[in-house]
Amino acid sequence: MTQQTPALSAQAEALSPHLEAAIKSGELSVPMLPEVAGRVVSLSQDPDSDASQLAQLIQGDQSLAGHVMRIANSAAYSPNGSMVSLQQAITRLGMNLISDIALAASISTKMFDAPGFERHIELTWQHALTTALWSKEIARVCRRNVEATFLCGLLHSIGRPVVLQLVIELSRDKQLPISHEDALALEERYQKSVGAAVAAKWDMPKIVCEAITFFDDYDNASIARDQTTMVNGGAQFARHSLSPEILDLDTLTGLQVLADLNLYQDEVERLLDMKDSIASTREAMSA
Repeated sequence: MTQQTPALSAQAEALSPHLEAAIKSGELSVPMLPEVAGRVVSLSQDPDSDASQLAQLIQGDQSLAGHVMRIANSAAYSPNGSMVSLQQAITRLGMNLISDIALAASISTKMFDAPGFERHIELTWQHALTTALWSKEIARVCRRNVEATFLCGLLHSIGRPVVLQLVIELSRDKQLPISHEDALALEERYQKSVGAAVAAKWDMPKIVCEAITFFDDYDNASIARDQTTMVNGGAQFARHSLSPEILDLDTLTGLQVLADLNLYQDEVERLLDMKDSIASTREAMSA
């Protein structure tokens, strides 16, 4: 279940100790989490919060409020497009869903600066968003707690663009030019440790840090084993739906994680029937 670490060239191996030192010292160029996103997370984790607080928070950012309403009124959520206020949208769609929409709208690829890797980061983000959507549906089918599952899925690969930023900076500063392929190999090697550090700096719930750290080793997760397993499964469904030529249906349905989730064939089929709906939701959230 644990992925193999990609082989590195001699040049990339020379850069690797500098990466490890930066990670260990905490000297990472971690983008600032938009304040509203952090507060949305706090509200979504607070059992005493209510719809009016969430509406007031989102309305404090006119750009975000407009984006949330545009998504809430999209065909994916409201075919008639009839909602006129955030309060109405929260009442109809629920606080959890509006929180998810606000988070997806607040955290974007624009937060990262990795020249030459813009397309790669965009594809990584699209996969993360799709993973979040699939993970939430898997939680529903498995009749497990869906709270924070979307957030865990959304941030499970957040370390990737941060590693690429760091690689570019260190490659320049240490005068150790490396290839595009080497940069991606370093991204793969360090993305989980960096992702956990980013989540900690953003003051995310511990289950998010654990879902990142144990993504490929969910059996050894402690407090977030369920969420981590569902996110791993969600990532596989996302990979299949986005790139069926890379992960075909037969391979998907034979993966161990589906057995570990106790998904029966009819449940897997029920999930697969949601492919178009999830694609429509992803497009709405990415607009």
